[in-house]
Amino acid sequence: MLCKLLLISVTISGAVLQLSAQTDTSAVLEEVTVTTGQYQPQSLKNSVYKIKVITAEQIKAKAALNMTQVLNTELGFRFSNDNALGVTDVQLMGMSGRSIKILLDGVPVTDRNDTRESLNQIDLQSVERIEIVEGPMSVIYGSDALAGVINIITKKDNNAWFSAGARVQEETAGKEYDPFGNKGLHLQSVNASYAQRSFFVNGGFTHNDFRGFGGDDYGRAKAWKPKEQYLGSITLGHRGEKNTVYYRLDGLDETITSKGAINMGSFKAFDQRYITRRWMHQVQDDWHINSRFHLNTSASYTDYSRRTRSTRHNFTNNTDELTTGAGEQDTAIFTTLFFRTQGHYTVNEKLSFQPGIEFNHNAASGARIEGSPVINDFALFASAEWKPVNNINIRPGFRLIKNSLYDAPPIVPALNTKIRLSDNMDVRLSYAKGYRAPALRELYFDFIDANHAILGNKDLKAETSNSFNGSLAWSYNQNGIKAMSTLSGFYSVFNDLIDYALDPADNTTTRLFNVSKFKTTGISFEQGFMYKQLQLSIGALLVGRYNDLSNEEGLSREVPAFNWSPEVNANIFYSISKIKTSLALMYKYSGARKAYQMVNNSPTDVELKGLSSFNWADFSVSKILFSTVTLQAGVKNIFDISSINNTAGSGGAHSTGGPAPISYGRSYFLGIAYQFSKNKNSK
Repeated sequence: MLCKLLLISVTISGAVLQLSAQTDTSAVLEEVTVTTGQYQPQSLKNSVYKIKVITAEQIKAKAALNMTQVLNTELGFRFSNDNALGVTDVQLMGMSGRSIKILLDGVPVTDRNDTRESLNQIDLQSVERIEIVEGPMSVIYGSDALAGVINIITKKDNNAWFSAGARVQEETAGKEYDPFGNKGLHLQSVNASYAQRSFFVNGGFTHNDFRGFGGDDYGRAKAWKPKEQYLGSITLGHRGEKNTVYYRLDGLDETITSKGAINMGSFKAFDQRYITRRWMHQVQDDWHINSRFHLNTSASYTDYSRRTRSTRHNFTNNTDELTTGAGEQDTAIFTTLFFRTQGHYTVNEKLSFQPGIEFNHNAASGARIEGSPVINDFALFASAEWKPVNNINIRPGFRLIKNSLYDAPPIVPALNTKIRLSDNMDVRLSYAKGYRAPALRELYFDFIDANHAILGNKDLKAETSNSFNGSLAWSYNQNGIKAMSTLSGFYSVFNDLIDYALDPADNTTTRLFNVSKFKTTGISFEQGFMYKQLQLSIGALLVGRYNDLSNEEGLSREVPAFNWSPEVNANIFYSISKIKTSLALMYKYSGARKAYQMVNNSPTDVELKGLSSFNWADFSVSKILFSTVTLQAGVKNIFDISSINNTAGSGGAHSTGGPAPISYGRSYFLGIAYQFSKNKNSK
């Protein structure tokens, strides 16, 4: 999008179709290289895992400002908003965010609590692609990877001697907007890279400013909290003949502002600011020792803090006074030390091995955290890749875990198989056991304020799961038509799942407990099609979530084992090469998600309650100007969805009951981007 060739990429069931806007000829089916869960970088088609890839060009086509806007039209993803705190959590295939592993270049990202705030705290301008693996990946990535892995791959060496770019985007928040001012969304970003022989360096800085939406008569008490982010990164690396090593630093400074209504009696207002700072250092090395053996090593250190600053503003003399209520002045600090090294040894073309070790050291401190707890997690893992015949690839694996607080299962196994039925048809089958030890935040972190009363639980047990996944993929490439179809299914059983529930000793407090058993299952179909300048992908998903009342006796009606929720999505991309313009339309239908609940705590009656369905669509137009400049405009949330009906009431720790907030309504955006690059050969 920001170069002479405008490439709009669409992920379709494991393959990425790329369309050139410079020529009327055609598009090519491009094999994308992936790294998540792989012995070494390889094409999607050869991976034993079903991996979904979202490229940088897709992110640009969506004009996304955060990860929620990237993923909200993808099958299997759902988001929930806590407007009291100004944060968003993610669900994948019916599982909550605490069961999703968020990685940055394969390294775990630190979060304060189970809400995956980090997903929206990563600079999208530095992202090369996003790789998503659905299903347990505990053998390779350890704890938290029960529902799946989201691996965010950043840009490294772009093969240009020098490049520099900038992007500005202005966007309304519903009908509210003030150019570069106090209403709407405002993005400014710059980036640069340099490469000389084997040395490369790149970096960027982004300012993302959401001024909130909806306020009282004085514009203070916003329904959607203002959020201002400063995001920066720098990467320095050396690419040798056999060894590539780099250091990367990511920094975050985020402030969410919650201003209260004015008390007309005292002319005072209660205000809070939630200030998050994260410094994430990582060093990675990929060493090809010889033709048969290579070693990949990652090490990182993360320093994360979140501060709550509460004041009472006096409008009479325009002063601020610090308040003294519970949790109103607080700083929580989390540090993570991570080390991982894994080798890949090739015996012959049919057999290879991958042994590895991993170490995690997590520490926390703060007024809301009991003591200064530390958890150490050490793991040995290994897998093999065996090709008994050319058409079959079998990968067994296991993980041995030593946790400083919990007795892990004796062994965490997995088995993945890929069978090539023909040149254009593949079958993937897998079984994996999942394991997740409670995190520090779940054990020792007490979160109490005016809107929440959530307590940790030192007696939590570790979660385990057993999951089965399968997929059948078929591709077609003849007469200028390219297509791919994928049919997939999954079934997972979770034991001792950690979830929120009211404390039996105090019904005003929410506490984390182990649920005895939980299950999810589902089936999906995805179809991709490309002909000349047109690309189309459609998909449908049906997810079933287990009813814990299905085994209860004495209910007034029979409760099925699963509650089912459908999803449908469609993405259309069309390129008009003569005028260097591309069009993109993204759509998703999220079906109702409900569950049976007892009415008035009576075991004699139950009702089906939960979230209603809704439709979402975004549209954008991109135009290349002067080969280095791209102009982009469009509309997000075309159906103007703001909230949906929620009959379940306050069904979670981060919910205030009533209508569930989805968005601030339809918004319009206009952006301009500049990207200059000079190749090494034309220096």
